Amino acid sequence: MNKEEIMNILPHRDDMLLLDRVEEENGEAHGFYRVKGDEFFLRGHFPGNPVVPGVIQCEILAQSVCVLLSGAMSEDKTPLYTGLNNVKFKNPVRPGDLFETKCRLTRQKPPFYFAEGEGYVGDKLCVKAEFSFAVMPKK
Repeated sequence: MNKEEIMNILPHRDDMLLLDRVEEENGEAHGFYRVKGDEFFLRGHFPGNPVVPGVIQCEILAQSVCVLLSGAMSEDKTPLYTGLNNVKFKNPVRPGDLFETKCRLTRQKPPFYFAEGEGYVGDKLCVKAEFSFAVMPKK
């Protein structure tokens, strides 16, 4: 799924759409984002030593898993984080890195969805987390 196809599912746009492509395989979402180095979140994090903030890594995980919910998503709905649990950061993500996610849904009780996932650069684990979100109507 390319960026245009992702935008048919997710409401995120401009600087906040943090996926270049996503592949779905056996109920698992594999998201890909190339860190270019000019992103807004790197400007002050940290001068001379840019590192992708952990909250951005978690956002990429959440956006990745949303492609598994294409049937629940629509133009009049927005996915909202409801929780993050057991988050661990293992290695930094830097400009030039290809950040890859592996996420799966673990439980669902619409409008609430529960997931777990990991983010990697190459074979190095950078982040892992359990998270939940709600797919809610827009106001």
